[in-house]
Amino acid sequence: MQHSAVPELAHTHTHPIHWLATATAVAGVVALSSVVQPDSATAAQTPGSAPRTARAAAAPPATTGVDFPLDCGPVKLVVARKATGDLDGDGRPETIAVVHCDAGMSTPPDAVYVLTQGAGAAHARVVATLVDPKDRQKVTGLAVRRGAVHAELLGYSSPDVPTCCPDVTDSVKWQWKNGAFERSTPAEARSV
Repeated sequence: MQHSAVPELAHTHTHPIHWLATATAVAGVVALSSVVQPDSATAAQTPGSAPRTARAAAAPPATTGVDFPLDCGPVKLVVARKATGDLDGDGRPETIAVVHCDAGMSTPPDAVYVLTQGAGAAHARVVATLVDPKDRQKVTGLAVRRGAVHAELLGYSSPDVPTCCPDVTDSVKWQWKNGAFERSTPAEARSV
């Protein structure tokens, strides 16, 4: 098979005039784009509609320095678990803290508190109690999903059950509605 020679095409060779024409065209586009600007945005955001990137930038409240409403007497208070998320849709995350007294010899009941921290505040503060230690429950799981607090609780079927051995488990969910946390139980409580 024989190859035929392809004639040289004039437009395949660049000359200085081509480079000059290209540079002039690019400079014209750049100059025109600096003069013609898009109109400024006029849409206003409603409260609570901040973009997700702004929400992610806010740091959740820390548990250090918080005045928890739990009297532990001579033993120290322990933050056993925590989870964070925006529970009320304001664009700032809250912290959910599971705390108990460091009893050492038994299974101390847990308390579950919601913490928030205002701008410029030195420490977070407790704004809600989801589980009171008087309820004699132990939290074995804690998560924030889609703006709701989910927890697995261990409890007791009667006051006669020793604190070492909870015999009831419960899955619960708290959702912020109408200015308060509403508790729901997705599944029936079951014996352990």
